[in-house]
Amino acid sequence: MRWTMGRRSDNVEDRRGIGISGGKVKGGGIGLLLLALVGMYFGIDPALILNSDLTGEGEVVQQSAGRPNPADDRLADFVSVVLADTEDTWENLFRQAGGRYEKPSLVLFTGEVESACGFAHAATGPFYCPADRKVYIDLSFYSELKQKLNAPGDFAQAYVIAHEIGHTMQYLPVVLGV
Repeated sequence: MRWTMGRRSDNVEDRRGIGISGGKVKGGGIGLLLLALVGMYFGIDPALILNSDLTGEGEVVQQSAGRPNPADDRLADFVSVVLADTEDTWENLFRQAGGRYEKPSLVLFTGEVESACGFAHAATGPFYCPADRKVYIDLSFYSELKQKLNAPGDFAQAYVIAHEIGHTMQYLPVVLGV
């Protein structure tokens, strides 16, 4: 896929290397155990939750802000180009139908992130949060996509972004007059 000459989106929020602080887990150890059980139900390794930086008192003792991994900068650039392509495509389709496309933001994060939909770990995978109209992705997902799911390459990576942007369509107030 030839992408390096593509337009970059202005709607990428880079939170890579930024830790979470000030969050609470209600119920302390019991709450953590319940989170682990819910995680197991959804196929998330409970060790990821139980071995997280959440203390029994419910305080997050999270990593401090750091620098994003420079090795991921090319991948972050790729994500920005793919997002721009989805913006251009949807804007054109909405314009042809007499509507207006509202561009969502995409948040890059490392390890864990807090969204308007709550706290999420990288193990959650890419997701869309309708409460803040943002797509969230930890770039480490692409390693998992390649190694565990045997889906390497630009097309598979672009598909993930386009899929999450597709979820935004479920929540857009669309009045096209059709």
